[in-house]
Amino acid sequence: MSETRVSPRERLVLTAIIELYIATGEPVASQAVARLFADRDGLSSATIRNVMATLAEAGLLEQPHTSAGRVPTAAAFRTYVEQITQTGRVAAGAPVANAPGALNQNAMSPSSLSLERREQIEDSFSGVSSTNEYLQRTSQVLALLSSGLGVALASATGAQVLEHIHFSRLAGGRVLAVLVTQAGTVHDRVLALDREPGREMSHGELETAARYLNENFRGWLIERVRVEVARRMDEERAAYDALLASVEELCRKGALAGETNSWSGPTLFVDGMANLIAAEMDRERLKQMLAALEAKQRLVELLTAYVDGRRQEVRVVVGLDSATPEMPQAMQDLVLIGAPARLGGENLGTVALIAPTRIQYQEMIHAVRYIARLSERILE
Repeated sequence: MSETRVSPRERLVLTAIIELYIATGEPVASQAVARLFADRDGLSSATIRNVMATLAEAGLLEQPHTSAGRVPTAAAFRTYVEQITQTGRVAAGAPVANAPGALNQNAMSPSSLSLERREQIEDSFSGVSSTNEYLQRTSQVLALLSSGLGVALASATGAQVLEHIHFSRLAGGRVLAVLVTQAGTVHDRVLALDREPGREMSHGELETAARYLNENFRGWLIERVRVEVARRMDEERAAYDALLASVEELCRKGALAGETNSWSGPTLFVDGMANLIAAEMDRERLKQMLAALEAKQRLVELLTAYVDGRRQEVRVVVGLDSATPEMPQAMQDLVLIGAPARLGGENLGTVALIAPTRIQYQEMIHAVRYIARLSERILE
């Protein structure tokens, strides 16, 4: 059944079934639904049984084993998400205008979270002062809130935050640059400078250049350091000509290169794998699912495909096997809720949770959005 063919009555019954299933984890029988609508005209037990049969034929309900009850399918959860987010239906395709699964910003305001939950989230981020601390803490908090998998992916630039840089003079006019990021990763690169023999940078010049970068730009995104050095060189050439010329040449030659592959691959934080292991699931499906999720590149591709860092939207993708064909069938019972984290217009990365489809959707959607927006307050 396509989304437009779900009648108001069918949608009402389907919503009741989904919320009963989320609350109990048990297949839902028609009698349980009938009790909810005992005082409503036109929704007798017989009517509800007929509606449930229609929903099952449409692929929105299924009957596990020989149970008399029904459980919602991934398609049913997509219909439910569409209803609570008040936008177009959640689909497995790539983001577009009025993107499937993108939240109505008015409907999904931070105030939709309870005061208690907001205080819990903010307390969890106490003491965080850097991008990588924020992303790492995010994966832990979302795993705790959702009883699922908390995931945070640093953007290509967000992963490269300067902690310390050191330059050493080598033979042949070359310079060794050793860069330490706030993620704790150490990288080195040999720079070939355009200097005539006998006019190479001295040890003193290199030490001064490193001291200037470390004192002025520790905690900066590396790409922003390069831009700022170039700007200062243009504005303050008279006062800092010799110093900034040395620093600018070192940066231009690659000491602070901003390309994705210059220093390292994407930084990924994952917490809560034990939550999924504890979920009720048969052993073979669990083995397939964990194999897929433990592949770092698969998770990176999943987050990159469905959360657009250029848009301030929460995305909801239900049924990850259909959303990404190479995923095992065991992923059909998982949902991804993710959003970009930004600072001053720059994309820091993606924060997300991956959990069983039997999840408190409204609260978790609000939580992901609230945490994503905390980046501006925490890091500003």
